[in-house]
Amino acid sequence: QAQLVESGGGLVQAGGSLRLACAASGRTFSNSAMGWFRQTPGKERQFVARISWRDGYTYYADSVKGRFTISRDNAKNTVYLQMNSLKPDDTAVYYCAAGPFRAAVGTSRSDYLYWGQGTQVTVSS
Repeated sequence: QAQLVESGGGLVQAGGSLRLACAASGRTFSNSAMGWFRQTPGKERQFVARISWRDGYTYYADSVKGRFTISRDNAKNTVYLQMNSLKPDDTAVYYCAAGPFRAAVGTSRSDYLYWGQGTQVTVSS
């Protein structure tokens, strides 16, 4: 059973940093594009960042570009989200997701097959 587990969330002051990790188990995700999404109460889950399986190409939502960095360590079957210069608007539950085997993915939730349970990030002003 494939499983994604996020960690690294917490409470941080505005301007601070957090590093989220998403550990995969049950199968290797080295041939899957990986993404991060976030969701606040009453709102749709929104795309944050993604990284391709083939060449490590990355793509970000405009709201986090220049502040967040997505990366992956295939040897550890883990994807990361380094979040710097955090703002109160970044407060959300963050989810990692994996796309289908060797498939391109975009920014839509429907592009992804596997999801983690989420980790809370709270940024205080």
